[in-house]
Amino acid sequence: MCDADAAAVLRIYQAGIDSGHASFEPAAPSWAAFDAGRLPDHRYVAADDRDTVLGWVAVSAVSSRNVYAGVVEHSVYVDPAAQRQGVGRALLDALIASTEAAGIWTIQSGIFPENAASLAMHQRAGFRVVGVRERIARHAMHGGRWRDVVLLERRSPHIT
Repeated sequence: MCDADAAAVLRIYQAGIDSGHASFEPAAPSWAAFDAGRLPDHRYVAADDRDTVLGWVAVSAVSSRNVYAGVVEHSVYVDPAAQRQGVGRALLDALIASTEAAGIWTIQSGIFPENAASLAMHQRAGFRVVGVRERIARHAMHGGRWRDVVLLERRSPHIT
């Protein structure tokens, strides 16, 4: 992922937000805010043979404390027109390889329970459900209704 991908990345992010089942955020951030909040070594886009961005994956540190240096939280978003074509899984696989090579031992994410396709994809990629954070926050797109989030994590089997 690079600056040239910004418009496509933010468009795909906004499409996920608009679905109501991808984020508590009301709108995609500016590119500067997005860029500043993600670790530069672990973010990728998937593109077709015409270099059209189909999806993206990126991670953020979960804490500034050194003991959590090997734990990140990720997001993966796929353009609605490219869903169910293996794009999300390819992005997760690239992310897993990248983070493991860097010594990161845990990738975590929070997913709305209604996002069954994402939950299934993550479980196929080796993520496990840690639990459900019930009524963790209110969702603006749903009239302020409380939403649950399924907490998932993938612990690297290669980093002990």
